[in-house]
Amino acid sequence: MFGAIPRPDPSRCDPTRDDYEDIIRAHELAVAEGRATYRDPSTGLQVLTVATHLARGTCCDSGCRHCPFLEQ
Repeated sequence: MFGAIPRPDPSRCDPTRDDYEDIIRAHELAVAEGRATYRDPSTGLQVLTVATHLARGTCCDSGCRHCPFLEQ
């Protein structure tokens, strides 16, 4: 797809969260399997992957966890 899977911007997913590494693993597995979403390990909610955002091509301004279109 595009090499290393980027980690979410800290403003969207705080790396000090207790479940941060679980989130990263769930996201990486979903991307590797070609899935558009994964279940958040703590809440069970569906979360869009970075690949889904890239396929859409633009930011939807919804505050998505894995949005690759944030201004750095």
